[in-house]
This record gives sequence, structure tokens and C-alpha cells, in this order.
Amino acid sequence: MGPTSFDLSLLALSSPGWGGVLLQGLWMSLKVAIGGYLLGLFIGIGGAAGKLWGGPILRDLLEVYTTVVRGVPELILILILYYAGTDAVNQLMGLLGLPAVDISGLAAGIFVIGVVQGAYSTEVLRGAILAVPAGQIEAARAYGMAPLLALRRITLPAMLPYAIPGLSNLWLIATKDTALLAVVGFAELTLVTRQAAGTTKAYLMFFLAAGVLYLLVTLISNVLIGMLEKRARRGMSRPEGAA
Repeated sequence: MGPTSFDLSLLALSSPGWGGVLLQGLWMSLKVAIGGYLLGLFIGIGGAAGKLWGGPILRDLLEVYTTVVRGVPELILILILYYAGTDAVNQLMGLLGLPAVDISGLAAGIFVIGVVQGAYSTEVLRGAILAVPAGQIEAARAYGMAPLLALRRITLPAMLPYAIPGLSNLWLIATKDTALLAVVGFAELTLVTRQAAGTTKAYLMFFLAAGVLYLLVTLISNVLIGMLEKRARRGMSRPEGAA
């Protein structure tokens, strides 16, 4: 079979088709994307808070973190974090007198994507918080709200409409960044697609199928993000001239 052949039976879910393998790879990609995105969001919340209200040393450290991650190509970061990160954990275990641990590819992938996402989430959330009108926060203080209560009731709900566009872009980036994990042998969608194409020589068909799966994830995500953004913006005035 040539590289441009289209034998749709090869996409069957059961053997000798590879459809089930592709879907399993997609599921692994989604697990890494979801886990990495949530970890990055957690890091971003802490990073944004540290940049806005932390001391000078903490702010400088966070500035170095966000600058390095945003300045170095993601493929290089993934290679560094995947191998150096797992090696550092085992070295630390050795120093503590504990046996080395076998870190799963899933956990390592989530960690890598999370660290990369965290730098971008930090800046998105910091900008969203700064976009909240100062008068709203001052009014909360005037009513005697404690800082944490004002954060929960005023700042976070008010910043959400400003944060959702940036965070939604980061989610879409996370789903595509999982493809970079193929270089370290993690069995996500891109790697299993390459294996299927290499075995059957139907390269065009399998990579088109993988592209369709990634596109479906994006389209479904856009629908859900649109619903979330519409809910977050309810009650807000539309910009003049907006549809």
C-alpha cells in the first residue's frame, strides 16, 4: 500500500484496523491536556498572586520563570523537564535514602505541560485581575469585606470575563502541545498515528485522521468555551457596535 492510499478498513476500531488505537491515543492526549491545564491553572493562580502581592524576591523569581518558559521553545522545555525533572526526583529520593520511583509517562507529561502552561496562565490571570475596575475592590473594602472574601465575591467573578479568552487559548494550546510528547515516546495521538502510518504505509490517511480528531476536539472546546464565556459575561454591557 502506498503512502497516499486510502483503505478505510484500516480505520476500523477492531484489529486489523487502527481506529481503536487512534482513539486510545486521543484519550491519552486529552488526559495529559486536562491534567496539565489544571496544574498550569493552579500554578498560574499562585504566580499571579505572587506577582501582584508578593515580595520583591518572589516577584523576581516569578518573572524569571515566566520569561524563561515563554522565551524557550516548548519542545526544548519538554525535553529538559521530561528527562531532567524525572532524574531530579529520583536523585532527591536517593538523598533521602528512599528507593527510586518509576514515574509514569502520564504523570511526567502532565507535569511538563503544567509547568509550561503555568507561565502563560500567570500572565493571563495577572492581566485579568488588573483589568478589574479598582472602584469595585475599593467598594468591597469600604463595606468591610475581608481580603479573601473580597477576592472570592468581587475580584474572581469580575476578572473571569477578562480571563476566559486567554485561558481558552491556553486550553487549545495544551491539546496541541501533547503532540510534542511524542518525541519522548509517550503514546499519545501523534505517536500512535505515526506508528500506524509506518506499519501500513498509509501516511496521508492516518495523519489526516489524526488532524480530524484534533479538529473535533477544538470545535467541541470552542462550543463549550463560548457557553462559558456567555455565562460569565451575562449582565455586562456590550461594546458599542458589537453584534
